[in-house]
Amino acid sequence: MAKAGRADQSGVRLTIAAMAGNLALASTVTITLLFGIVLGAVLSVLFIINSRNPLGGLGMAIAITVLFNLVVFFVAPWIMDLVQNVLYKTRWITLDELDRRSPETARVIKRVCAQKVIDIPRLGIIDDQNPTAFTYGSLPNSARLVVSEGLFTYLDEDEVATVYAHELGHIVHWDFAWMTVASTLVQVAYLCYVFIREMGKKIDNEQAESIATALALITYVFYVVGTYLVLYLSRVREYFADHFAAEVTGNPNGLSRALVKIAYGIVTTAETTKQPSRLLQGTRALGIYDAKAAMSAGTAYQTASDPAQIGKVFLWDMYNPWGGWLELNSTHPLTGKRVRALSTYAEQLGLDTEFDMGRVAAEGRRLDKQRLYRTFFLDILLINGEWLATIGGAIAGWLLFNDNPLKAFIGLPLLLVGLVILVKRMIMYPTSARAQQTDILTLMGDPYASPLRGQPSQLQGKIIGRADAGYVFGSDLKIQDDTGMIYALYSSRFGGIGNFLFGMKRVQALIGSKAQVRGWFRRGIVPWLDLELITTENQTKVTSHPAFWMLVWGIIAVAIGLALIVAPVAVA
Repeated sequence: MAKAGRADQSGVRLTIAAMAGNLALASTVTITLLFGIVLGAVLSVLFIINSRNPLGGLGMAIAITVLFNLVVFFVAPWIMDLVQNVLYKTRWITLDELDRRSPETARVIKRVCAQKVIDIPRLGIIDDQNPTAFTYGSLPNSARLVVSEGLFTYLDEDEVATVYAHELGHIVHWDFAWMTVASTLVQVAYLCYVFIREMGKKIDNEQAESIATALALITYVFYVVGTYLVLYLSRVREYFADHFAAEVTGNPNGLSRALVKIAYGIVTTAETTKQPSRLLQGTRALGIYDAKAAMSAGTAYQTASDPAQIGKVFLWDMYNPWGGWLELNSTHPLTGKRVRALSTYAEQLGLDTEFDMGRVAAEGRRLDKQRLYRTFFLDILLINGEWLATIGGAIAGWLLFNDNPLKAFIGLPLLLVGLVILVKRMIMYPTSARAQQTDILTLMGDPYASPLRGQPSQLQGKIIGRADAGYVFGSDLKIQDDTGMIYALYSSRFGGIGNFLFGMKRVQALIGSKAQVRGWFRRGIVPWLDLELITTENQTKVTSHPAFWMLVWGIIAVAIGLALIVAPVAVA
């Protein structure tokens, strides 16, 4: 199938898609990073809570928070360089080496950096076939742009160039600086909340104390909202980086294909000439989502030949309520929405679009909305079942055992929590005897898929690398079949230690093996498979136990809860 084309020239101004939002507005909101929240909490304990001078403690905490973020802002790139070298074995290359692998990409980098008067970023490559890319740094002139070898294997040269252009968009827009400023503001909001709360405790006037409590609550709401605004800001900046790439390359269709290949892993192989294709040489870059590069001389990877089938994958992103819900906690917009925005840029350039989003919209209108939302609301209750069981159990316990707090507030809630865990386990991991032989594209084309309700599935494919590209201790895998690629998550009976040992000792030997894989498919921001069994072509077997600890903790909670409830009441 012929690919949709590109504009004759680059640099044409494009109107930003409506779903992208307003970058200037988004950049002014307060957002935060997890380490900042932790820092704020620790500082509040050290300098505010139980302090004889809460106001002075607040000032000290804010000053240290700002200073800490300032230091991290400038030092973080070098810390990340060390992490890259130790954990990912990143190899740093010159622009000339990149030019030999992907001339168009090198031209884009030179042109953009010259136009924006910034230094060429430091370029890195991770020796892993799992396609990935990201950017980090502090200021534009200290940026690093790192990709994996898999980007060159699975993307054509024009697609690689759009990925690099996307990452350059982050650098040009000063995304690192904006995120650091926003982080500091939200940390200050948290510190103000703690200050107001502690001041309220020291007020003797009952009315004033109530006002202080209300103000503390309002400040805390601002802090919570800020933590979601950071994610919103991140998603908006991704849209604008896509827009930047479409403008500077004139190739929004190329970025659409790159997103589908990287985010969904939808590829098919096609035989080419015996000469190694220049399109398979490359670079990497992207930060869009988060394999060992020996490319086959006669093989080129292209997007799957049936765009209508790929369009079905977008249905989940655009119409399943889980998509919008999970996106709230995601740093990136859903891929289907990004492709829709890129399609509007293609239309502005007078190009055919790579994917028929009109057909996707028509199919979306035909979906069974009752089925979509019925399972969604039930699943929301199940996902939060432990909390609901704890609260409901405490209320019921107070009514039934108000003379015995141990039974009322520990025994009954614990019993209900254990039962919820066991019920949830049955729903998440139904018997694998029902597992059907299928393929990755078929699984991802199910618009009703859920992150909770596992679909027992069997795949025949190849283990191409670790899910976390290049991470030498990673225990999760990436599986490829004839239709796409998917993350496969390993779970040891021995928890995190078992996962670490598996990643350190066994994963490398599995990479490159053809295998039959069985597990439970789930669809979230990124589709994945909870592994149960891997059987390689040489009959090596690997078992995984994702439901093991749910069973253990469920039984323990039920047993302790029952023991407390049936225990005789001591008579004074």
